[in-house]
Amino acid sequence: MRSLIRTRFAPSPTGPLHLGHVASALDGWRRARASAGAFLLRLEDIDPTRCRPGHAAAILDDLRWLGLDWDEPVRVQSEHLPEYRAVLEALDSRGLLYPCFCSRADIAAASGAPHAAPDGSTLYPGTCRALDPARRAALLAEGAPHALRLRSDLACRQAGPLTRFEEKRGRVACDPAAFGDVVLARKDSPVSYHLCCTHDDALAGITLVTRGEDLAPSADLHRLLQTLMGWPEPGYAHHPLLRDPSGERLSKRNRSAGIGALRAEGWTPEAVRRLADTGAPVPLAAGAA
Repeated sequence: MRSLIRTRFAPSPTGPLHLGHVASALDGWRRARASAGAFLLRLEDIDPTRCRPGHAAAILDDLRWLGLDWDEPVRVQSEHLPEYRAVLEALDSRGLLYPCFCSRADIAAASGAPHAAPDGSTLYPGTCRALDPARRAALLAEGAPHALRLRSDLACRQAGPLTRFEEKRGRVACDPAAFGDVVLARKDSPVSYHLCCTHDDALAGITLVTRGEDLAPSADLHRLLQTLMGWPEPGYAHHPLLRDPSGERLSKRNRSAGIGALRAEGWTPEAVRRLADTGAPVPLAAGAA
């Protein structure tokens, strides 16, 4: 008997839905429907500077136009901030968090040539972890802006050796320490992607995380958070990314073909779905560079 799959599509409403998003959504939707499982939709809108209600509405409209449906009410992360704060408090009570007052310029200067974490982010040198307690207390009392970082060394010791299940590779070893002391609450947002994503997958009972291969390294860090919080472990299926004719992966930043633009050009839902399925270089929307 085939196992029921509970998976999700979790876009950030920071711009239009593009073909890469469609490929990811279709992958999870088809797996869930083939197993008589569940396909959930989540809007990861915790970035107040980039997320827009208009983008969220357009994403939902485009998905419906494409013929995709979901099984439960859409989860909107910005409506659940107290839940994420409770997780931060639980981690903090175990001595796993510390405030970081560094700016990006501070981090770059302290690192020299900044080293990169597995996901491409700058590896934090640990400056504020060793901050004098009196100085830390004074900065907090002044209301100095700060992020909250995970003490990766202590967290990894508490969790012990970790593995995760990758659909194409089986059990693989995790190395969350390679991310260093990651930010779990940012200065400009009360929570971070890693914390919210992992919390929500656990809350929803997600059994298989389907997403692009660019996010595969983050699964090591997510396994650490799952273990620390006693959350269930899902499996992972990371699919290849769609790319434009120049070989660049589709993204909002390079103005990749938006579904709204393709709709305006007369594309049908069936044609767009076929295009997202090809995995071949795809055209940019009209007017894109």
